[in-house]
Amino acid sequence: MKIAIYPGSFDPITKGHLDILKNAAEIFDKVIIAVAHNGEKKGFLSVDERVMLIKKSITEFDNVEVDSFEGLTIEYAKKHNAEILIRGLRAVSDFEYEMQLSQTNSALSSDIKTVFLTTKPKYNFISSSTIKEIFNNNGDISKFVPQAVFEYLTAKKNKLI
Repeated sequence: MKIAIYPGSFDPITKGHLDILKNAAEIFDKVIIAVAHNGEKKGFLSVDERVMLIKKSITEFDNVEVDSFEGLTIEYAKKHNAEILIRGLRAVSDFEYEMQLSQTNSALSSDIKTVFLTTKPKYNFISSSTIKEIFNNNGDISKFVPQAVFEYLTAKKNKLI
């Protein structure tokens, strides 16, 4: 069984992330979306909120699980017997950072490979940072995020939750 880890902050998850996930779920037997804890960053959403929203956004995928982790991604992958790390590329500008990350992970464990997947062009400008900026300035994010995320953030902003 080929297990792949799709790590990231997913703060919040976007339609671009889901597009990458769809491709990964078609290629690998099992994909684990691994939400990273980053103690140095204050998240827009808590890790628990991100995990909950991802779970609500991926109900169509039978071979995808959601989890969170602290520490090195490569150690998380080893613990879950994963052979692959999924990294999404939106544009050429992402490649240099992702290549360095891939090479670092390869130096830490040559058994775990990185696979780069690209998103559809209609999603390649979407980032979680852009979503946060639009949302915090009262813009409409509904076409950039899954419905569950849009509804949750709208309710949170209106102090309904």
